[in-house]
Amino acid sequence: MAIDTVQDNKATVRRYIDQVFAAGNADAVDELLADDFVAHTYGPMKPGREGMKAAITRVAAGLSDVVMTIEDMVAEGDRVAVRLTSAATQTGPFMGIPPSGRRYEIEEIHWFRLRDGRIAEHWHQADFLGMRRQLGAGDAAAR
Repeated sequence: MAIDTVQDNKATVRRYIDQVFAAGNADAVDELLADDFVAHTYGPMKPGREGMKAAITRVAAGLSDVVMTIEDMVAEGDRVAVRLTSAATQTGPFMGIPPSGRRYEIEEIHWFRLRDGRIAEHWHQADFLGMRRQLGAGDAAAR
């Protein structure tokens, strides 16, 4: 795989994080994701682009002022790994947590597999316990 392709993959992932994750731009989903896109770690989700668009709608209903700061990005072949800091204000129900009006900031790790210039697969790990604590959610807030 040529260096240009690896750099193109990194640019695609950066655009995806900025336009889809942070801005919630559903039109960018059609441009950046493969038709058969699979999100491996989002829980029950319809495969393909429509599942991601539904996820964007759910997130937008619960969070505002979303900021995603890429700390590190490493790519090899068709894979891109990203370590980022995410922050948002919870303005509606989110992940079963009632609206708190609080802001959280957590670290996340994302893995992407690209095919033909589009994202085909995605995996992620995030500090959801830290997020729940910062939002004052139930048992997590007491720890």
